[in-house]
Amino acid sequence: MSTVALIDDHESVRLGLEAACRRVRTLKVVFSGSTVSAYLSWREQSGSPPTDVVVLDLTLGDGTTVTENVTALVDDGASVVIHSVADRPVAVREALVAGAAGIISKSSALDDVIDAIRTVAKGEALNNVEWASAIDGDRDFADAQLSWREREVLRLYATGLPMRVVADRLGVAYSTAKENINRIRVKYVEVGRPAPTKVDLLRRAIEDGIVTAEGAVSADGTASVG
Repeated sequence: MSTVALIDDHESVRLGLEAACRRVRTLKVVFSGSTVSAYLSWREQSGSPPTDVVVLDLTLGDGTTVTENVTALVDDGASVVIHSVADRPVAVREALVAGAAGIISKSSALDDVIDAIRTVAKGEALNNVEWASAIDGDRDFADAQLSWREREVLRLYATGLPMRVVADRLGVAYSTAKENINRIRVKYVEVGRPAPTKVDLLRRAIEDGIVTAEGAVSADGTASVG
């Protein structure tokens, strides 16, 4: 039997999924809640083994990011199925990059959602053709293929920190941090998403899920992008 956790800040969605899972003898819902932190606390307190599949809403109401949630669940040992609407391709791509096993639309029939859960529970690939098409058709989804170091430099620099402070935070030379920013700009130009100014870099960082709009501030401490 495969264990399932449901994480969605809409109780009605969780109740519907739980009822559907109960009809399948090979699935057992072991947790239902509104945040990833609540799930991880339950895991720690109960001593339960990692859940086989976590069905996760793309956006939760606690302010966490897609990357944070998917990464935490994958690192904890679960396979993650994103269950959400299909109108946010940037967030979809962020979830897949973070390690989500697949995505199923909330507009799908319950039987299709259950099939997706069972597929992932068996360790098989989930067909994401519909979502991949939406991503490919979105110009903002052109991936600049930033390295981990480049993403860290962009995260700090785009949210307002001076280049020298960014270098100090990351323990690299000023020239290295500046070279990273120059390389990031070149990569965005190559995929048709130029970022000549710091505000443009901030926009790209928000689009790609590197920073959140809520946490984005300019060098003078005011909000840079609305």
